[in-house]
Amino acid sequence: MTTNTVAPPPFSSRQKLILLILLGASFMFAIDLTILNVALPVVGEGVGLGLTGLPWIISAYALPAAGFSLVFGRLADLFGRRKLFLGGIALLTASSLLGGFASNAEMLLTARTLQGFAAALAIPAALSLLTTTFAEGAMREKVLGLNGALLAVGFTVGAVAGGTLVDWLSWRAAFFINVPVGLIILLVTPLLIGESTTPDRVRLDLPGAITVTGGLLAVVYAVLEKSVVFGVVGAVLLIAFWFVELRSPAPLAPVRILKRPTVKWGNYAGLISFMAGTGLIFMVTLYLQQVLGYSPLAAGLIFGLPGLAIVPGGVLAGKFIGRFGPRKVLAAGLFVQALAPLPLVYLGTSRSALWILMPALFITFFAHITAIVAYTVTGTSGLPNEEQGLATGLTSMTQQVAVTVGIPIMGSIAATQAVELTGIHLAIGVNVAATLASVLLVWIGLRPRGAQQAPPAPAAQPAEEKLAVSSD
Repeated sequence: MTTNTVAPPPFSSRQKLILLILLGASFMFAIDLTILNVALPVVGEGVGLGLTGLPWIISAYALPAAGFSLVFGRLADLFGRRKLFLGGIALLTASSLLGGFASNAEMLLTARTLQGFAAALAIPAALSLLTTTFAEGAMREKVLGLNGALLAVGFTVGAVAGGTLVDWLSWRAAFFINVPVGLIILLVTPLLIGESTTPDRVRLDLPGAITVTGGLLAVVYAVLEKSVVFGVVGAVLLIAFWFVELRSPAPLAPVRILKRPTVKWGNYAGLISFMAGTGLIFMVTLYLQQVLGYSPLAAGLIFGLPGLAIVPGGVLAGKFIGRFGPRKVLAAGLFVQALAPLPLVYLGTSRSALWILMPALFITFFAHITAIVAYTVTGTSGLPNEEQGLATGLTSMTQQVAVTVGIPIMGSIAATQAVELTGIHLAIGVNVAATLASVLLVWIGLRPRGAQQAPPAPAAQPAEEKLAVSSD
């Protein structure tokens, strides 16, 4: 038996323009995350930042983007999604100008930090505007499929665009390119998108906001800097957050939502998929440059052909979900994403390895984007509109944390081996094993519950693939 296969109605002209604005903003932020990666040495030289400080060009963006997404997503529910979206775009535009004109390391890192805050403001708000504009079901699945495809394409395009802009113009162009796009979005958005309704009595759970933000920042910093102390502090703060939410009269993230299997296991699956995906790309980049001897730009271009799998993967993911249900698609996507890179464990030092590498990456990218769309649908389904900011804040937080810690974790695993190629093989093998184990956990965690535990499903959602909404 399959789930609903009714095709979504066509988008109206207004809906198409809203999609263009919101998906365009998400695409811009995805590019912004990776556009400086291949240009780090040039950027550092331009502002006098030494070799040891180069990773902070990435980390300065990633820390606030990961630490504040949940809080800002909930604030969008409470104070207006359009307000926070426009605030994020305005901050991105201003901070991009600051970065483009940076004359020293302090200005550059300040700009990157502000860009990270802009991402935390705008991405959950944009996603919640999407989920509240397009009704749950086939139409929302199609929209989230497009969003997932553009996010993944943006990560890839960012790496290629960064190298191209540095070669043709200057690293400053990587900042300035955001300014005209941001101004257009600021001008057009108020004409197309109305403000969301807010609760009559708006209250912010300040203790919850402080503990969850501090905990996330500490955990991510601990992974980046390999600090046990910050890891312990982060764990303590996140445990404190849980107890704060249990007792708060107006919790930032109600425990009843955090305990929903769709929220809990959907976001876990997204965390694993993003960590595995970003870690694999990093390992393959090392392999192409350090083992096979390709230049950074050539390595980026080699990702281009398998990267073509992302667009059809994102589009088809929504159709797969409509036909088979999110649980099956999420598990299948993770399973294929886990197994497809397995041949890379056996690659050697000959450039003929590309004949194996590129098909494996093509299949991996297709499965990865399928899993990403399915986790987003899973994590945001079944919740009322007034809690969509929280749901999208959680999915955005998951994404930002995963893409931030995936590379250092995989790098640390690879570094345990004296021979670089052996280390790359080990890291990819661990990647495969961890993702496979997670498939089983997600499949069990999202198993349908009995009628006595779960409320009746909506009429358009047949019972077989109804995802559980009760607490574990």
